Amino acid sequence: MMIPPTVFEPNLQSLGFGYRAPGWFRDAKFGIYAHWGVYSLAGQQEWYPRNMYIPGHAANLYHIERFGHPSTFGYKDMVPLWRAEHFDPDAMLDIVKRAGARYFCTCAVHHDNFDLWNSRHHKWNAVNMGPKKDLVGLFRNATSRAGLRWGVTTHLARSDHWFQTNKNSDDGGAYDGNDPAYWDFYFPPLDPARGNQSSKAHQDHWKARLIDLIDNYGPDLLYFDGAVPFTGEDNFQTGLDVLAHYYNRSIERHGELDSVLFIKNTSDWHGPFAGGLFIETIATLDSEHRSLPDIRYQPWQCDFPVLQDACWSYNPSAELYSVTEILSLMTDVVSKNGCFLLNIPPKPDGTLEQRVIDLLAEIGRWMDVNGDAIYDTRPFCPVACGETRFTTKGNVLNIIIRQWPAGGRAVIEPIQTAAPLKVEKVALLGASATLATGGSELTFRQDGGTLTIDLPAQEPEALTAPYILQAHCDQPTQPSWIK
Repeated sequence: MMIPPTVFEPNLQSLGFGYRAPGWFRDAKFGIYAHWGVYSLAGQQEWYPRNMYIPGHAANLYHIERFGHPSTFGYKDMVPLWRAEHFDPDAMLDIVKRAGARYFCTCAVHHDNFDLWNSRHHKWNAVNMGPKKDLVGLFRNATSRAGLRWGVTTHLARSDHWFQTNKNSDDGGAYDGNDPAYWDFYFPPLDPARGNQSSKAHQDHWKARLIDLIDNYGPDLLYFDGAVPFTGEDNFQTGLDVLAHYYNRSIERHGELDSVLFIKNTSDWHGPFAGGLFIETIATLDSEHRSLPDIRYQPWQCDFPVLQDACWSYNPSAELYSVTEILSLMTDVVSKNGCFLLNIPPKPDGTLEQRVIDLLAEIGRWMDVNGDAIYDTRPFCPVACGETRFTTKGNVLNIIIRQWPAGGRAVIEPIQTAAPLKVEKVALLGASATLATGGSELTFRQDGGTLTIDLPAQEPEALTAPYILQAHCDQPTQPSWIK
């Protein structure tokens, strides 16, 4: 048995040997987080601060029409307009909790380089200007009062490259990012000789701000929007320093490692912002906008927005994904030993659109009925039977069907483990008010590894897909290699 370290050193051997995601995260399965910032004012999407400085881009044309030319009215000038005047963190967390989430994350800083906390190392923050509120602290306190775990997402590491568009110009003049007076917000021009490498100054500033966030707010979850930074002569040491610091602070606070840190495998995506160190033994994998093809031994996370068109922040014109689409992805993720983090986009004033509130309420109603097949579960092997997914808990095999079977007959195969399972009872969750018997039990036949279940011919109107069939078996259903 491996004994985790009492102190992590900032190197791969120490981090890889000692890091394990805590049990509470493995069991939580469902979280919610919010993309919210100055960029929300535009009602476009979270890449607006970059795109508004690209001549001819739709965001650039929109900005000129609504706010003015970027030479005289840049992103910095939007900051005073963001007031968050109706922000009520307890009201938002009540909505989040009713949706069934067990953890909530705050976007503490996005690529726009604006901190949403009382940042000791960066004057461009929500306490000094704009809302003039410690939004991260308010979210943390409300999440604690709601009884949920709390975390922060950070998108800062590659901001120095991402935000270089503010150095552009057009026939209307040079954009305001060319003014050295604002380079503490917009970043100085990059040194062409360094290529994709960040400056030592940016690396040190990133580290100081992350440590400030860790030490003064104590998040249970910390999310990097990318792999461990930084490439080049730093050789990822700055990022490893922050990982070790975060884990050690967790041990100091809890007596053991009780926190989760997420990194992404950005080696083959994120375009010009790809790169970084990804080793899945030193942190927990986050997969943005997509599930994985198979079960992972260690828990992982998929984050996904409620809005379509890769839009993560407030955009009243973007369509919502349907509840069934969201739940189908959630159940796929959970069946593969993952947790599902759903992103919501608050309006600039700090409230949620009614359509988002309604969607979360519908998810909450589904979780009230079917949460037993989601929370505290483990995968089953094989992971799938066509479009059917599985989770396990004790002697129960949860069979997740995405579409009502034609004629009401569900054929599930294979359902074998190392020791053959004998199914003793099958029930349809939430069906007591819809089945003719007035109960939830179903008739079934088991022939070796094939389970045939008789359902009503017509899909019950009172239930929402996906549907959960619980097969109660004569022995534990969890594969022995999943802990």
